[in-house]
Amino acid sequence: MAENGLASRLYNGEAGLNIVGRRKLWFSVAGVLVLIAILSFSIRGFSLGIEFAGGNSFQVPASVGTLSDAEREVNSALAAENTGVEVVTAQKIGGPGGDSYELRTPQLNAEQATAVKAQIAEDLGINADQISSNQVSEAWGSQVTERAVLGLIIFIALVMVYLILRFEWRMAVAAVASLITNLILTAGIYSLVGFEVTPSTIIGFLTILGFALYDVVVVFDKVQENTRGITANNNQTYGEAANLAVNQSLMRSLNTSIVALLPVGGLLFIGAGLLGAGTLKDLGLVLFVGMAVAFLTSILVATPLLALLKNYDPRIQAHNKRVLTRRGAIARGEVTGKGAASPARADATDEPVDQDAAALAGAAPKVGARPAGKRPTGARGGRPGGGGNRPGGAKRR
Repeated sequence: MAENGLASRLYNGEAGLNIVGRRKLWFSVAGVLVLIAILSFSIRGFSLGIEFAGGNSFQVPASVGTLSDAEREVNSALAAENTGVEVVTAQKIGGPGGDSYELRTPQLNAEQATAVKAQIAEDLGINADQISSNQVSEAWGSQVTERAVLGLIIFIALVMVYLILRFEWRMAVAAVASLITNLILTAGIYSLVGFEVTPSTIIGFLTILGFALYDVVVVFDKVQENTRGITANNNQTYGEAANLAVNQSLMRSLNTSIVALLPVGGLLFIGAGLLGAGTLKDLGLVLFVGMAVAFLTSILVATPLLALLKNYDPRIQAHNKRVLTRRGAIARGEVTGKGAASPARADATDEPVDQDAAALAGAAPKVGARPAGKRPTGARGGRPGGGGNRPGGAKRR
């Protein structure tokens, strides 16, 4: 039936996806991708805009023809002046005086820039004062980078303090690790594909940190709710409770990501693509890539890493052993219990990580089920039998 389909089970938090139990797979995939990104940083580097690499820009009226026509004429002017460089990027931009084309080149000296501007005006048949030229030093880009790195350090420090106060230090470590993974993978995509890095890109990088943090906090809040007082019962390991939290918050995170990506996608594909607003491309591109990666890292990296760190807590280790020992005893018929789970394929003396993965592999309590505690013995929930003023009971004097 449709109501039992995957979509319905996802919305109800009953999909039962074993995300935490397969953390070795997610960590391996994330590790390989991070390694590829780092190698790309070292070998390919980044395609830096003129704000970072230094260069010149020439703006000509859009009335001269198409963008391709303008780029061809500027390249012709650069060749005529024997500059030895070509147009690096060309885009259409809007302004108070109407649309224009901005064409960027590597660094030129003052004499070359003046000569190229005059040659462009001659080739296009317009006045030289209709062409604006600017020169950008790479020192400005270095200042932007330094301030961005400083802002990143301050942001991470504040995030650590907030998460430690709101949750605990293990959650803070897992969240920051997820944020750093998100940044590395997003930067790796930029390096591999060759997207141009501009000041707008740096602003976008800092913006996606806030979105990624929101995703992680949503999941961790549910993890905290599911694991509160977990050591008081022997029905779930910490990893199972964390995995349940991921399943219960998965659709919320997915819906949030889709809703956030729709306007960013419109900004990127409609504003920059169809309307030609090139100034929106740099910001929209990094937001779109970073938000998509943030959803994956918050689900596949943050919570599994938290479960791994918690499994080294002596209290959680002892609790996990009790859960697995009880399940083994139930499977052998030595203990009976209402709502007991099937035995996990692991021995209680395994390492904490393997115990948790094995417990997840077995039949854990149903998603959303409240942990069942032991009922007190005796009549009427633990009241001593034969006492009190009940009919048939002897009064004590």
